[in-house]
Amino acid sequence: MSRTDLRVSVRHTFAGNLAAKDQPFSLQVDFSAAPGFTILFGPSGAGKTTLLDCLAGLIAPTQGSIALAERVFFNSSDATNLPPQRRRIGYVLQELGLFPHMTVAENVGYGLFNLPQRSRLERASAILTAFGIESLAQRKPAEISGGERQRVALARALVTDPVALLLDEPLAALDSATKTKILDDLRIWNRSHQVPILYVTHSREEAFALGERLVILESGRIVDQGAPHAVLSAPLQETVAQLAGFENLFDAIVESQHPDRGTMMCRLGSSGVLLETPLVRSQIGETLRIGIRAGDILLSVAAPTGLSARNVLPGTMKLLEQRDVTVRAVVDCGAAFEVLLTLAARDDLRLAAGRQVWLVVKTYSCRVMRP
Repeated sequence: MSRTDLRVSVRHTFAGNLAAKDQPFSLQVDFSAAPGFTILFGPSGAGKTTLLDCLAGLIAPTQGSIALAERVFFNSSDATNLPPQRRRIGYVLQELGLFPHMTVAENVGYGLFNLPQRSRLERASAILTAFGIESLAQRKPAEISGGERQRVALARALVTDPVALLLDEPLAALDSATKTKILDDLRIWNRSHQVPILYVTHSREEAFALGERLVILESGRIVDQGAPHAVLSAPLQETVAQLAGFENLFDAIVESQHPDRGTMMCRLGSSGVLLETPLVRSQIGETLRIGIRAGDILLSVAAPTGLSARNVLPGTMKLLEQRDVTVRAVVDCGAAFEVLLTLAARDDLRLAAGRQVWLVVKTYSCRVMRP
């Protein structure tokens, strides 16, 4: 672990849950964030924003510690708790919080109140230029676009030269091209500053594209962490599989094991559907969960032969639903499978509800998880 890592080990208990206010909620996390992007990923109510608030100093955890290098922001054992203005941690919220009565330059320079006026203007001008919005300096937030307002909010957080940066879905409302450009600017800025950036998102695409590290939260706990591709491509738990886009999730009972082939046979729930899956450590009769991405399932209108895939399941088309340029199909094979198709595949195969079809599932497209 580098001396410039942000080290976090905190526990905080609320009287009410973030998602269900009448139940207690406890945040308990222990991790470190190196310079660069660490993605915080998880369902609503998992505690992501609460964690950022603890790091920023807006919430004092019940116990634990938060530190970066030799700087201790919080330590319950000796009652250390630096106020937000002394932490030098930048924080950009989804709502942005720009002051509507101030110009762009005044908004950006607001955090530099302790500097002389000239130094404040010079610093604000430099960061506006770095983010390509120097021409907006004298405009008010209502006079610029959404993407420009996001740039201003980011510039305001960075002009203070923060030791860490917290981003709570600040780009969620932007189109992909605008979001990509802003993130490219942020990457360029961080090459010379090398600070930990904690980035909250619900987007799998952003998690794959941005993160050098992924931390997944559920109910206030870290359920998985590591390189984004490793975590999301091979989830160990159902929550992670759902976040990673595994549309098909089944209860499964281990029927037989074949160590010589590295596979096992699992029966899906109470159905008679058998799937060959990769072998995992388990017992005959044990209940597991199997996840399969809808895009990993092939569909045929004739009984396939001569395939390397081990799972060929006959079924009946129950539903076809167009979603923009893709088609979501639901096929009943004794268990309901969701399949993603192209418009051309739907039309060429003349698919319709009620038609008999066959699904083809590779053994290693089946992800076996603990329930």
